[in-house]
Amino acid sequence: MTFAEKIKNARKAAGMSQETLAEKLGVSRQAITKWETDRGIPDIENMILISNLFGITVDEFLSQEKETATPKGYLYESRTEYDIDGLKRFDMRLGGARLLRVIGTDGEKIIIHLASNDISTLEADFKVKIDDIKGRIDVEVNRKNKMTEAIAKNNLIIEVFLPNQYLAHVELEMNCEELQLTDIICENVEFKGKASKVFVDAMEAELELDCNVDMDIRVNDFLGALEINQISSTSRLTVPDNYAFQSIVKGLSNSVSFEWNGSTAEDFSNPDAENIVELNGIRSELVIARE
Repeated sequence: MTFAEKIKNARKAAGMSQETLAEKLGVSRQAITKWETDRGIPDIENMILISNLFGITVDEFLSQEKETATPKGYLYESRTEYDIDGLKRFDMRLGGARLLRVIGTDGEKIIIHLASNDISTLEADFKVKIDDIKGRIDVEVNRKNKMTEAIAKNNLIIEVFLPNQYLAHVELEMNCEELQLTDIICENVEFKGKASKVFVDAMEAELELDCNVDMDIRVNDFLGALEINQISSTSRLTVPDNYAFQSIVKGLSNSVSFEWNGSTAEDFSNPDAENIVELNGIRSELVIARE
C-alpha cells in the first residue's frame, strides 16, 4: 500500500473530510488532495503531525513508499519547443501513452516532453511534428520504426506545456491510461479518446471529455463547465467537500447519482452555482462523490 492510500484510509477511518484534516495540519485542502492522489508527500514536520494524529509511525506510513519510489527523472527523454506569437487554436493528436499531463504556463512556448524509463530508442521511435497554420497550431506525435501503440500505452509519458496567454481553444486527441490537466486557463478544452483516470487541478475552462470508457474523474480546483459525453459508460466524479456546482443531465437514458463519504446521498448539487457538471450521451451513468 502506498503512502497516498495509507493517509486516505487513515483519514476516512477517523471520519475526517479533507478540509478537516487540512485545518488540523495547518495546510491547504489542495495539499491533502495531492498527497492522497500520489502527487507528492508531506515534509518531515507535517509527517510527524500526521503520525501523531493517526497513531501510525512515520516508518509505517513510508515503508512501502521507500520500496516503490522511482527516480524523479526519466532514463530516456526528448523535448520539442516552439515559440508562439499570438492567440491560437491548438489541435493535438498525440497517439497513445500511459500518461498525458497538460500544464498551463505563463511562458510563450509550447513544449512537448516525451519520457520513458523503458523505451531506450525513444528519440528514434517518436517524431513530434508542430505546424503553425495561420491561427492554428497542429501538433502530432507519430510512431516510427515499428513502434506500437501497445508499447507506448504501457511505457510512454507525454507532458505538454501550453502558454495560457495564447490559448483560444485546445483540442486533445489520444488514448491513455491517465490524463492530468493542471493550471490551464482557456475558454474551451476538449479531450477525445480514452482515459480511465482524469485529474483536474487549478483549471478555468469549459472542459469537454468525449470518452466511451468508464472514467474515474477527480476535480481538485476547477472553475467552469465540465461536460462528460459518453455512450453506455459508467463513470465516477469526485469533487471537494466545499465544491459548488449545478448538475445537468441531457441525452438519452442518462442518470446521475450522488455519494458522500462512501454512502449514497441525496442530490447535493446547487442550481444557483456558477460551476456546471453536465452528462451527455446515451445510456450512461455518472456517480458524483464528495469525500
